[in-house]
Amino acid sequence: MIDSSNRSILSSGLNCLQRNTPCLPASPDDSSFAVDSGGNRPIIGSDKSYYEPDDTNLGEASYYVSNSTRWGISNTGKFMEAANASFIVYTSRQFTNTLDSVLFQTARTSSSSLRYYGIGLKNGFYNVELQFAEIFFPDNTTWTSLGTRIFDIFIQGELREKDFDIKKQTNGKSYTVVLRQYVVRVTENFMEIHLFWAGKGTCCIPRQGSYGPLISALSVSPYGGNNKVDPGPIKNSAGNSKIALVAGVVVCTIVLGFLSTGTFLWRQKRKKMEAEMGGS
Repeated sequence: MIDSSNRSILSSGLNCLQRNTPCLPASPDDSSFAVDSGGNRPIIGSDKSYYEPDDTNLGEASYYVSNSTRWGISNTGKFMEAANASFIVYTSRQFTNTLDSVLFQTARTSSSSLRYYGIGLKNGFYNVELQFAEIFFPDNTTWTSLGTRIFDIFIQGELREKDFDIKKQTNGKSYTVVLRQYVVRVTENFMEIHLFWAGKGTCCIPRQGSYGPLISALSVSPYGGNNKVDPGPIKNSAGNSKIALVAGVVVCTIVLGFLSTGTFLWRQKRKKMEAEMGGS
């Protein structure tokens, strides 16, 4: 459900999820978008992509549609034992293995389920690039560097990466950029990128709430430089289906998110109780 604190944030975007609105035309013509997750100003990347800011303060079960109406985002889940945990994180560190260091100084995270949506896209094939950098766990020799962040990546409902671990891709180094590229087919003018935490990895290193999916930026562009349009007709009911998908996802996946978080914390508590009983 969406609480009152989020209604003003969401009201401007809800129009774009209705049938026959200007931002969702009967014949969609968008073929690209890029997002700087957590960023507060537009950025032109080294690849000439225009990265839109993504600093909206989302709640535990809420969604937002950008001012450009080309993309949206939803978040579900709550950091159970971290009352002041933020879904946007920052660092002032520089990243040496990229020309776009500023893109990685912010990131968006979630305790359970984080989804980005491409809205009103032409049907066809796209290059999707997801950009990551672990900025929670410091690079040092203390226990604070031992945290692990593991999550799954789905695109259009298809599992693309299972048990994805950002630091594992960099030989255990934080503050190092990781890129993942995929070819994705759009058939109903809509794209869904889903990052999902299934209760794996650590939860509380270096502090409570240090788990769940995390992403720094993403970009979507036509595959091969020109979009190959599918032969099937574009459905005029696409706008209505987006309401069901975006708004429905927020309500339905919150249950799964709380269940996975609760199961994980219950297992941690049981292990602690067993250890205490064994030592008594």
